[in-house]
Amino acid sequence: MRLQEDVIRIIFGLKVKQLRTDKGISLTDLAAATGISVSYLNEIEKGKKHPKPSKVAAIADALGVSYDYLVSLQLSKRLQPVGELLQSNILAELPLEHFGLDIGRVLDLFATAPAKLSAFVNTLLEISRAFDLRVEQFYFSALRSYQELHDNYFEDIELEVESFMDQHGLDPDMVPTAAQLEKVLHDVFNITVAPEEFPDHPELASLRSVFIHGPAPRLLLNPTLTEQQRTFALAREIGFHFLQLHERPYTSTWVKVGSFEEVLNNFRASYFAGALLLNRDRLVQDIEAFFALPSWQPQLLLQLLDKYNTSPETFLHRLTSLLPKFFNIKQLFFLRFYHQPAQDKYSLTKELHLAGLHNPHASFLNEHYCRRWISLTLFNEVEKQQLSDKPLVGIQRSSYINSTNEYLVLALAQPAERNSNTISIGLLVNENLTRKVRFLNDPAILVRQVNETCERCPALDCLERAAPPVILEKQLWQERVSKLLDKLMQEQG
Repeated sequence: MRLQEDVIRIIFGLKVKQLRTDKGISLTDLAAATGISVSYLNEIEKGKKHPKPSKVAAIADALGVSYDYLVSLQLSKRLQPVGELLQSNILAELPLEHFGLDIGRVLDLFATAPAKLSAFVNTLLEISRAFDLRVEQFYFSALRSYQELHDNYFEDIELEVESFMDQHGLDPDMVPTAAQLEKVLHDVFNITVAPEEFPDHPELASLRSVFIHGPAPRLLLNPTLTEQQRTFALAREIGFHFLQLHERPYTSTWVKVGSFEEVLNNFRASYFAGALLLNRDRLVQDIEAFFALPSWQPQLLLQLLDKYNTSPETFLHRLTSLLPKFFNIKQLFFLRFYHQPAQDKYSLTKELHLAGLHNPHASFLNEHYCRRWISLTLFNEVEKQQLSDKPLVGIQRSSYINSTNEYLVLALAQPAERNSNTISIGLLVNENLTRKVRFLNDPAILVRQVNETCERCPALDCLERAAPPVILEKQLWQERVSKLLDKLMQEQG
C-alpha cells in the first residue's frame, strides 16, 4: 500500500485519539455513541483502519467537530511537527528496509506516543535549522550509516561485477580499458559517448559527465578528464544500467538531490565501478604484500596506482571496502579535502567512518581543521607540483591530544587534476593493525600530535594554529564555574 495512504490513516487516527482524550471520552463511550466497536475504534486510532464516510460522520458528531475538519490533514499545533514529518517525502524516500526497519512499526510509533514524538521531532527540526542542515545532508548521512552497517562491503554488487565480466569476456587479471567499456555501453546499452558536445555548454564545465536519456541516449564526458576519471565515469554508467538502477542522478556532481533512492543508487553504481576497475582478489593479494613490507616504501604504493591505472580517490575508497572484509581492519575513516589557497580555506567534501565516528570528522560550525593533519599538510606539496602527473604520497601516525586514539593515516593527491584535493584513509592503531602492517613502526613515518579543530585544541604553542581555542576556553570556563558552584553549595550545606 502506498505510504500516502498510510499517512492519511495515521493522521486521521491521531486526530480522533487527541479529540477523544481532550474531551475525556472513553473508547467505550465513543463506541456507544457511534455504533462502532471498541476494537475497530482502536484500530482507527492506531492508524491501521480508515472508516467509511458514514462512520466518519458518526465519529465527527460524537466528538463535536465537522466532517471536513476530521478528514483534513490539518493537525493541532501540538502535533504539527509530526504532521509535517508524515507529509514530507522523507519517510517515503528512505528505504527503511535496508536498516532493518518496517514502515508499519515506524507508523505505530507515531500513533502510540504522538505528543512525545512531536516534541522530539520539533527538537530535531530546530537543531537542523540552527545548523543550516539541508535535506541532502540528511540523505548523505543516512547513506554513510548504511555503509557503516555493512562495513562498506556489498557482496551482491561484487557478484554482479563478476557476472558482468563473465558475460563480456573481460579478464579479471587485467584492468578494463576505457575503449572496452565504451564499446560495452554502445553495443549492449545503445549509449553513445559524446565528449565533443561538452564545450557547447559552458555551464557544465565543472561536471565530469552528464547522461542524456531518451530514444538515443548519450553520455557526455568532459574532455578535460584524465584517463582514470574517464574510465571510472564509463564504469559507473555501466553500473547504473547493468544493475538496472532507474532512479538516479544524471550528472557526476550533484546539482540537485531528489531523493534518498537517488543517493543510494548513485553509491551502488559507483561501488560497481570501483569493484570493476580494482578486482578484489588481485587487490587483496597486492595489499597483503604491501602490508608485509618491513619498511615504508611509498614508491611501491605508486606502482599499485599505476598497475590498476586508477585515481587516488578510487584506490583508497576501494580499500575502505576490502580492509574490513579481508583484513579485519574495521575501525577506519576516509576523508577528501578541498583547498582554496587564496582564502586559506580547507573544506571536507567527503567522509566515511566505519565502526564509529572517529576523531577527524566534518565540522558544520566553520571551525578550522587541525593544520597538523597529513591530509592538509600534503596540500603544500600539491601546490608546488601543479604541473606534475605523478601522484603525491604522505603518511603520518596521528596521536590525538587528550585521547588514547592513534591512527596510521595515508594520504594521496593528484596535482594534475583540476580540483586541488587530497584523499586520505586513517586506520586505528591497535593490536590487529600492528600484526597486519609490518612497517607500522618504521621511524621514517612522521609521528605527530593532532587535534580536531583549532577552536578545540589546548596546544597553545602550536605553530600551525589558525584560530584561537575559543570553544575549548568556553568549556574550561563552564567546568571552573561548575566546580565553584558545587563548592559553594557544599559549604552552604
